[in-house]
Amino acid sequence: MILKNGHLSLPTDPNTLFDRAAPLVLEVGFGDGRFLAHLGAAHPEWNLLGAEVSLGSVWRAFRRMRRERIYHVRLYKGSAQFIVRDALPAASIHRIYVNFPDPWPRKKHLGNRLLQTEFFRLVSTRLEDGGDLQLTTDHPEYFGWAVENGRESGCFDIAEGEPPPATLQTKYALKWRAQDKPIYHVRFQLRERAEPHPNLLTAQPMQHAMLTGSLDRVTTFSKQVHPFDGGHVIVLEAFRGLAEDTMLFRVVTEEPDLRQELLVQAWQREENGVFVSLQPFGEPLATRGVREAVRAVADWLVSQGLELKEAWI
Repeated sequence: MILKNGHLSLPTDPNTLFDRAAPLVLEVGFGDGRFLAHLGAAHPEWNLLGAEVSLGSVWRAFRRMRRERIYHVRLYKGSAQFIVRDALPAASIHRIYVNFPDPWPRKKHLGNRLLQTEFFRLVSTRLEDGGDLQLTTDHPEYFGWAVENGRESGCFDIAEGEPPPATLQTKYALKWRAQDKPIYHVRFQLRERAEPHPNLLTAQPMQHAMLTGSLDRVTTFSKQVHPFDGGHVIVLEAFRGLAEDTMLFRVVTEEPDLRQELLVQAWQREENGVFVSLQPFGEPLATRGVREAVRAVADWLVSQGLELKEAWI
C-alpha cells in the first residue's frame, strides 16, 4: 500500500502497481486520507494513487485505509510533480484531485505553488482523453491565480462550480467551514495536449568502485557536498563497524522534485582492497543521483589516501 521509490521505474506502467488494469486517479496532498478513503469506498473500479510530502500524514492515511479495508490505493511520500512528470507515462491518468493545497501566500514564494501554467501543460500530457484536474480551496487569491494559470496553458476547458460533497468533510474543509469561510471549486477538463514533456530523471545503472589501501587510515570525517549536473549529493555522516573493516555512509541525494536517503557501504576485502557500493536501505530509485552517491564516497576515500583501482557500472 505504501509506494517506495524503488517500486517505480521511469516511467511506470501504473497497472503494475495495482496488479490490475483500471482508471488511475491521483490525489495530491491527501492529508489524513479522508477524501482518498471516500474515493476508495465510492469507486472500487478506480486505482487510487496519493502523493503527500508529510510522513505523518502518510502513516495516518495508511492506518485509515487498513481500518476501512481499502486496498486499491497506493500512498507515496514525496513530490506530486515527480510522480506526474517522471513516474507516470503519457495519457495514463484519469483524474487528479488537488484539495486545499498550500497557497504559499507570500509573493516571494509564488514559485512554490503547484498549479502553475507549466504544471498544467505537463498534466495535459499525462491525462487520458476526457480526463480532468479538480481543485478545491478556501483561498480566493490562490483560486483565481490557479484559474488564470490553467487558462494560460491553453489546454483546458474551465468550469467553476460546487465542490464534491466529500471534499467538505476533509480536515481543512471542516475547519474553514466552522469559520464561515467560503470554499471554491473548479474543474479543468482536458481539451488539448501541450507538446510532450520528457522526463527530467532517468533510470541509471549502479556505480561500484574498488580501491586499494586500508580503511584503517581513515580516522576523521566531515560532511561532503558533491554537485553534479541535475542535482547534488550530501554525504552527511560516516560510521565504522565494530569489526573496523566496514564503514557506512549516510547520504542524501537531491534531484528535481526527488530527495532520497541512502546508505553507501565501504568494506575491506583482504584480497582485493576496499569495495564501495550502495546498500538496499530504503529501496531507492536508481537515478543518476544514487550513482553519484557511490562515486562521492569513493572520491572521498581517495582523498583520505586510498587509491582507485577500478570503477564500473
